[in-house]
Amino acid sequence: MRRLRTRTGRPGVPVALAVPALLAIAFLLLPLLGILARTPWADLGTHLTSPEVVQALKLSLLVSFWALGLSLVLGVPLAWLLARVPFPGKVLVRTLVLLPMVLPPTVGGVALLLGFGRRGLLGPWLEDTFGITLPFHTSGAVIAATFVAMPFLIISLEGALAGLRPAYEETAASLGASPFRVFRTVTLPMVAPGLAAGAALTWARALGEFGATITFAGNLPGTTQTLPLQVYLLLQDSPEAATSVSLLLLAIAMAVLIGLRGRWTGGAADRRTDRGPLPEDTDAGSADAGDTEPVRPDRSTEQARPTERAGRAGPAGSPASSEPASSEPAGQWPLHAEVTGFNRLTLDAGPGTTIAVVGPNGAGKTTLLRALLGLTPRAHAALRLGDLDVTSLPPHRRRVAWVPQNGALFPHLTALANTAYGLRAHGVPRAEARRAAQEWLDRLGVGHLAHRRPHQVSGGQAQRVALARALAARPRLLLLDEPLAALDQTTRAQVRHTLRGHLDRFGGVCLIVTHDPVEAVSLADRVLVLDEGQVVQDAPPAEVTRHPRSPWVARMLGRNAWPGTFGPGGLGLAGGGRLIVAEPLAEGTDALAIIAPEAVSVHRERPGGSPRNVWPGTVREITALGSRLRVLIASDEAPDLVAEITPEAAAELRLADGVSVWTGVKATEVALVAL
Repeated sequence: MRRLRTRTGRPGVPVALAVPALLAIAFLLLPLLGILARTPWADLGTHLTSPEVVQALKLSLLVSFWALGLSLVLGVPLAWLLARVPFPGKVLVRTLVLLPMVLPPTVGGVALLLGFGRRGLLGPWLEDTFGITLPFHTSGAVIAATFVAMPFLIISLEGALAGLRPAYEETAASLGASPFRVFRTVTLPMVAPGLAAGAALTWARALGEFGATITFAGNLPGTTQTLPLQVYLLLQDSPEAATSVSLLLLAIAMAVLIGLRGRWTGGAADRRTDRGPLPEDTDAGSADAGDTEPVRPDRSTEQARPTERAGRAGPAGSPASSEPASSEPAGQWPLHAEVTGFNRLTLDAGPGTTIAVVGPNGAGKTTLLRALLGLTPRAHAALRLGDLDVTSLPPHRRRVAWVPQNGALFPHLTALANTAYGLRAHGVPRAEARRAAQEWLDRLGVGHLAHRRPHQVSGGQAQRVALARALAARPRLLLLDEPLAALDQTTRAQVRHTLRGHLDRFGGVCLIVTHDPVEAVSLADRVLVLDEGQVVQDAPPAEVTRHPRSPWVARMLGRNAWPGTFGPGGLGLAGGGRLIVAEPLAEGTDALAIIAPEAVSVHRERPGGSPRNVWPGTVREITALGSRLRVLIASDEAPDLVAEITPEAAAELRLADGVSVWTGVKATEVALVAL
């Protein structure tokens, strides 16, 4: 296909598409040029200031703004319902919304007449009960304009609502905001561009309405004769004046469309406000230089057990803890939860306990958090926090704060307003809430960013603000869903140390979903391992590190993990082959063989000597890990095996992808964990 080339050298538009496209542009442009060419410019002012035109213009503005108001009152809730609530017949309702847009306007007028006219379905009741007669009245013109224009608002706002991530509203609910407060303070501000676009289109369409109005409300000067109807009459008596008035309507329509700049469906609702935070190496301003903080020594995984931590911190909110003020005194909140559905587990934890929730994708980690929040039908949690049973309470009354992976900071609010949001939702006066929010931001090292919006701070700063917002709300239970996953290693370490310090003073229970073994070991008192919604292991980090009961956890810790069943001659591997071990188990016992990568020897020839487990294989991948290399070796006689060697050894063995090697593992280097 022949193409038109551009000056930049890029492939141009195919001629077979360019020609019809240009014809389409000409087809749409020619009538507009006709109006411009035939407009009597010398008499334009006279035509537009005539009493009849001025009267029609005032009536058109009155009708169009009333139609816009009615569309907002009725259309905004309907758009929210269509975007957020599943219900039977939704397709039919959406069809009804779209119908006025494709229905001939005169047919719409006939339908309105048969519905609201004096002999219609509702008209006699309106007239007898309220004395309201819609046809041939200005209110009838408003009804007609609303009928044909409201779909533009609903479609635009529904698109904006559908594009808004639910995490913002769910986070607001977890901070204590009621559904209406969430809608008013989070949903509407974030979809404001889509709402504005829909409102502008609705007003413009109502201003230009003709067919339904003349059919339903008639053409009475000063009562129902709007500007489009005036144009229709002028065409018969004064075509030049009709052209002048048409130019006015054309200019208004073009101004509305140019002002929207293509934001037809509200897709731009998040174009500015929903941008992510700045990259870690981006300078967000001079204040960014103060975002670093000294690194504190790591806490031993064998120390700071829950009771010790709770005793050390004292009751949150006491003078010793120096906590900022909040809506209610904090206390000690032990956790008891019985989760059913996809997740099936019982969870008990004392106040001050931090639990790391780990497991493969689809294991039910996030589902567990959402069940505790009361936000998912996949699982149900019978939840008790302290002496309070919150099972039947809606999310905004549970005092369970949630920090999702991306933080979900409200993009239309500053860091200070974000942090104060939960306090305000719980009724704390504005001044007190802002003071407490500023204290929390200062404690997390981002107080200098109080008046910046989320897109003006880095990822690490945003996560600190999200954490400050959750802690400021004084939750009884704190849920963190991979809060550090999006950060680089340096920032992650800084935020991890900050988080650890505040968890030590937290009087409730904290659950952290993570895939990072460093986070699990350094932050948690317990590690809860999930797989397919069930608990595989629940133990202190040191125990999980020494004796992982899940292949996924063992691999997360950097070890080789082979499940199998013990029998004569060793462990029969689930993937085929047999592993000889030094410490046998009872025959028929299911077990997990753990092999450290550094215990795997790699050779170019079959080794002799002490290794009792020897397999041929092929190098599939070589990756760097600090000062050592990790070599993935595939074999037909054993599962894939990872060996860890020095760069010098790799060079001596001339290792590369596809090279044939032999691997060896001593029987004494295999640790078995009975399952």
